[in-house]
Amino acid sequence: MKFISLDLLKAALISSCLLQFSCAEKRQQEEPRRPNIIYVLADDMGIGDIQAFYPEGKIATPNLDQMAADGMRFTDAHTSSAVCTPTRYSILTGRYNWRSRLKEGVLWSDDKGLIDTSRTTVPSLLKDHGYHTAYLGKWHLGWNWGHDEEGNIDFTKEVTHNPNDNGFDYAYGHVASLDIPPYVYVENGKVTAIPTDSTESKDKYGWWRKGMTAPDFEHEDVTPNFFRRSIAYVKERAKTDQPFFLYLALPSPHSPILPSEKWQGKSGLNPYGDFVMMIDDYMGQLISAVNESGIEDDTMIIFVTDNGCAPASKIDELIEAGHHPSGIYRGHKADIYEGGHRVPFIVKWPKTVKAGSVSEQTICTTDLLATCAALVGYELKDNEGEDSYNILPLLQGETLKEEFREATVHHSVNGSFAIRKGEWKLIMCGGSGGWSYPTPQEVAEMDSLPPVQLYNMKEDPSETKNLEAEHPEKVQELQELLTKYVLEGRSTPGIAQENDGEKKWKQLWWID
Repeated sequence: MKFISLDLLKAALISSCLLQFSCAEKRQQEEPRRPNIIYVLADDMGIGDIQAFYPEGKIATPNLDQMAADGMRFTDAHTSSAVCTPTRYSILTGRYNWRSRLKEGVLWSDDKGLIDTSRTTVPSLLKDHGYHTAYLGKWHLGWNWGHDEEGNIDFTKEVTHNPNDNGFDYAYGHVASLDIPPYVYVENGKVTAIPTDSTESKDKYGWWRKGMTAPDFEHEDVTPNFFRRSIAYVKERAKTDQPFFLYLALPSPHSPILPSEKWQGKSGLNPYGDFVMMIDDYMGQLISAVNESGIEDDTMIIFVTDNGCAPASKIDELIEAGHHPSGIYRGHKADIYEGGHRVPFIVKWPKTVKAGSVSEQTICTTDLLATCAALVGYELKDNEGEDSYNILPLLQGETLKEEFREATVHHSVNGSFAIRKGEWKLIMCGGSGGWSYPTPQEVAEMDSLPPVQLYNMKEDPSETKNLEAEHPEKVQELQELLTKYVLEGRSTPGIAQENDGEKKWKQLWWID
């Protein structure tokens, strides 16, 4: 038997290590570092509230305007729904919200978790591909509180079916909107402070419902708190080689409208205008933290809102002062009209996105999952991201020969549908499907409006002329496509999937 000398063994080990290091270095050179992703979701802000999208707007937004100048601005971006919960569902799952068990409206204080924990989400996909994933902010997707024997929430018990169970390594936030109790922070499934009191406010703008409030939960400081923690997270993660995904889901400028003292009166409009300016300033601080941490080139920052501006902002008051939160578009939050779901969408990513670029392609907030999958080289399965399209080619400035997505489905607070394909938009109800005139109740009382609306969005972006009687062939074409999307459980190519919950929605009146 021959023995290898110790010197030869050492030499072999050193050679092997050097070879492995060389291969790893080569792979690193061949495979560019995956970008950090910061996804900031504002709450109830219209496309007309940011001057980069609507220069006639009266609210100063210098930081978001600069972000748009440094990156790409999407002028035809849409949320999947015109209200909070459903939009959040679609962002994280890449699936239209109405495929879930929630067919209309939003979740409330003690509603169960909406996203199936076995379903692939943006954070779970990125986590599986080496990312650290964090959520900070307003969840509004339901989680499972512990309860006492009388059925009341027991804040000493662990919260299950929480954001950690949907793919987040770290999670810190509150259950729903800032006007929906209980008012407590939950961190990684545990309440940070047991509520000992019940608070309410009846202020004109800062109103919230009476409910249990924890001693560490101060309504006026919730938005600043989330930004402070986000900035700290960015600085900490920048010290590591691991890419990160930060989902910052703001509870603002949704009611209660609570601009800090520094910003009160600064807009010259009303507290809502002040609140938007405060958010803009914090966005500037967050972007500065990224830049100062030395990770600007390798970080993709996305800013978008979850639906249009809400009536709580005192829209009539703003318009009287010359500010139009929806810009040129009709309606506002909750509506099937453009003001309900056409939103500002900005992407800043210096290494990839050309500064000052503008995309007029129709995109949807469902598209994040497919885009992230493309970033990490993962091919989505048939039961993942059924309504998600990869917008990476758009971000890279590729010129497409045709529309990159076939069509986009919109949804209102009462479950009404619309479908947009190219320049045509078909609305499957007679009014707004939401809160602006004519509401569903007003439509029922009129009994004179056509059951559908057809608009040419290129010639009539403000949706003023219903062309359904003039183009019945287009109505039929779009109705058939919408029906196909609903029944097949997907709008992207692939094998048909099952929708969740009841199979017939009350607003799908045209489907047998």
